[in-house]
Amino acid sequence: MEQKRLVEKDPKLNKDDLIVIGGGGGFIGGALARYFRNKGFTRIRAADKKPLPEWYQRVPGVECLNLDLSVEANCVRLCEGAVEVYNLAADMGGMGFIERFRVECLRSVLINTHMIEAANRAGARRYFFSSSACAYNTLLQKDPKVRALKESDAYPAMAERGYGWEKLISEMFCEEYWAERGMKTAIARFHNVYGPWGTWDGGREKAPAAICRKVIAAIDAGKQTISIWGDGLQTRSFMYIDDCVKGIDMIMHTDALIATAINLGTSELVSINELVSKVERIAGIKLKREYDLTAPRGVAGRNSDNTFIKEMLHWEPDTPLDTGLRATYKWIKTQYLAKKAGKRVVD
Repeated sequence: MEQKRLVEKDPKLNKDDLIVIGGGGGFIGGALARYFRNKGFTRIRAADKKPLPEWYQRVPGVECLNLDLSVEANCVRLCEGAVEVYNLAADMGGMGFIERFRVECLRSVLINTHMIEAANRAGARRYFFSSSACAYNTLLQKDPKVRALKESDAYPAMAERGYGWEKLISEMFCEEYWAERGMKTAIARFHNVYGPWGTWDGGREKAPAAICRKVIAAIDAGKQTISIWGDGLQTRSFMYIDDCVKGIDMIMHTDALIATAINLGTSELVSINELVSKVERIAGIKLKREYDLTAPRGVAGRNSDNTFIKEMLHWEPDTPLDTGLRATYKWIKTQYLAKKAGKRVVD
């Protein structure tokens, strides 16, 4: 019988301890940097392979490095002196990206492998890995009326091709670095994160941002139609970015969750048709729906079972979709109009 490691109490995390964020130029990574900066942490180092002008957020006071983290030496450079490491770096996007570019998604295994080893060698006390609900068994997601997925549903394994398998194998790295080397790791399976400062155009955007953009574009062009990928019956839950970064912080610092995958998402299940209706109400318009049955649509249904997170944290992501969508729609509209005017925007 395998013996569990004893969890030694960490020294208090000081405001000048170095926090490292891989993928800091992305949507969630940038939001996390701002979150920690707002909490008063003074030493934050972030890295991303995107050139600095293309970062989603540049947070004042954060050291920003242009590094490709699929290269081992760059991970070593990033993690030097780190007390905590958050790995959100990955080649990914919405369903349109992860179904068409599976090799690129799988190559993120290089990032995950180099990052956890570099964090361990640097003596980091804790390491966070951003996994995904795409790691769940796809055979359980064939019905739009799917039951909510609990953490144990990842096995027997039948993850989403490419992206899902990359996440599942990297979860195992987190489990074994704790079991064998004693590094405290945290694993959160994200369920569809959305909000301001996220991707909204270009093919990598998630459904909430894509629908907001399409409604805004239809209004701008005076059109009365909207194109929807699939039949609109697909169901999902969507988590607002503020809940996501708060959840990351809580999961990372809960000893009972060391090396334990946990859902991080809302349990508010909606169909894509319902999502469109919500955005239409925000915009004050009703559009004719045209369904593209040849477009990527992903699994038929996916929702988060939040029993475990409520048990462990006495909390769950709870921003209502209507609330988060209003803020997201408003932000995307400003970006859309700015881009139309020829200004540089985050897209």
